[in-house]
Amino acid sequence: MSKDVKNHEMDRLMDAMVSLQSREEAYAFLEDICTVKELEALSQRLEVATLLKEKITYQEIAEKTGASTTTVSRVNRALNYGCDGYDIVLSRIED
Repeated sequence: MSKDVKNHEMDRLMDAMVSLQSREEAYAFLEDICTVKELEALSQRLEVATLLKEKITYQEIAEKTGASTTTVSRVNRALNYGCDGYDIVLSRIED
């Protein structure tokens, strides 16, 4: 994670996230801490990353997910030049 983002408060958030032990706990925490729109945006980005890994075109991804091509591009940049967070998660979850 970027040095600009790392701080005590962010460490507590990360600790809180890794303490969750089930999907139900994750739903409860995320529904309390995020708005519905924020959750939709996060899940959309994960779907975009999944489709990018499948080599689907930007336009097809935008049509399928409703994401803007700017969002698709941002997720692609994170996949190629980011911290490997998407790769870690995508390798651990199943559809």
